[in-house]
Amino acid sequence: MPEPVYRMMTLLSTLTTALPMGTNLGLLHVLWMLVSGQLLTTRGAVIPGLSACGLPVRAVRRAWTALGQGAWSSATLLRPWERLVAAEGHWQASCQGGYHPLAVDVTGFWRPRLHGCPSTHYHAAAGKALPAIPLGLVVRVGAVGAQRLAVPTMLVRAAPDDPRPRAQERLLVRAAVQQCGPHDALVLDAGFGVALLQEEGAARYVVRLAKNSTFRRANPPPYRGRGRPPTRGEVVRPLARRYKGRLRAATPPDQVVSWSDHGAVVRAEVWHDLVLPTAGAKATAVTVVAVHDPRYREPLLLATTLPVTPQDLRALYDDRWAVEHLPLAAKQMIGAARQFVHAPETCQRLPELALIAGAILSYAAATTPAIPTGFWDRAPQPTAGRLRRVLARVPFPTDFPLAVRMCVKKVRTDHLPTGFWGQRHHTGPTDDAFAA
Repeated sequence: MPEPVYRMMTLLSTLTTALPMGTNLGLLHVLWMLVSGQLLTTRGAVIPGLSACGLPVRAVRRAWTALGQGAWSSATLLRPWERLVAAEGHWQASCQGGYHPLAVDVTGFWRPRLHGCPSTHYHAAAGKALPAIPLGLVVRVGAVGAQRLAVPTMLVRAAPDDPRPRAQERLLVRAAVQQCGPHDALVLDAGFGVALLQEEGAARYVVRLAKNSTFRRANPPPYRGRGRPPTRGEVVRPLARRYKGRLRAATPPDQVVSWSDHGAVVRAEVWHDLVLPTAGAKATAVTVVAVHDPRYREPLLLATTLPVTPQDLRALYDDRWAVEHLPLAAKQMIGAARQFVHAPETCQRLPELALIAGAILSYAAATTPAIPTGFWDRAPQPTAGRLRRVLARVPFPTDFPLAVRMCVKKVRTDHLPTGFWGQRHHTGPTDDAFAA
């Protein structure tokens, strides 16, 4: 058995052994199908992908049942995965200014032909929201050697009673705040606003702002002796912009900091003790930093409550990009961008399992010696794509020593319907709404 195959089977079996008997073996087959990239060749069809792994027909049916009806959830897989990564010691958490970044993001698995899909996600190329299965991600950012790597800790679905994107973002931020430790800092993109973070009780965060964001000073200016005493602070506009053909100048910063980054001089403008324009008297003050980098066309505008330098603030936000790698690995690397499932629970579980499989594949590639594609590949990199190509050439390794409890559950099933009728369950009116 090749060493990469043995390494991958060790990770997958360790992750799934504690699941209920029967479900653990079926889910092991599904995870192997995902990490070996069989969905790429079957264009998103799960059952043909399981068959392409060399599994017998009954094993394919058991794996399909474990995917949609098995007694497991994303939390039951992510908790042992986080412990496994920490125990091996290859992955080291990132630390910037004394804080560990906890990146938060939302990704969507597009389902334009899923009838009655209640949830949507914004598609940048289309310029509008399209039917999709959105999932919120909370990941811890670290590195294996020089390679930045994210370890997922939580996946948040859209609420069935309120599948709107803003409602899911609120649930995601609420869950991330509960998981945030005393030395963790939430790092978020521009889709999450300062108002949402403050409403959900976030104490330590770094969030990107829109270019037209405005704030107010936390303290009103001193009374000048005439008229009504001021009750609100002066308006602060970090970046200049045009409105109705008129130029609105930026507010002079309270502090300017410059440093050198790979030969480029980066300048940061800082404004202290700011609140939202509609904030009350007891609102939490934030610090706004505009980072001007000559290598980028537009400045980076950030808001934070952390007492860190602009250099550390920029590094914290740069660590957020590790969360973007998980959807890339799940959709493009292992082929889960196309999915042909229609049961309500399976529509949620398959994207969750794809993200977990993408994280496992990326971690296994980073902790395994780089595999060259051929004799011409003289400087290979430990990437997920190279490892996936090696796994795709190997059927499911039946000679791998599995745990004793990872076996087929011996129950009588000859009286149950098989095929399509075996997968059809009338549990409520929502099944018909999801029928493809």
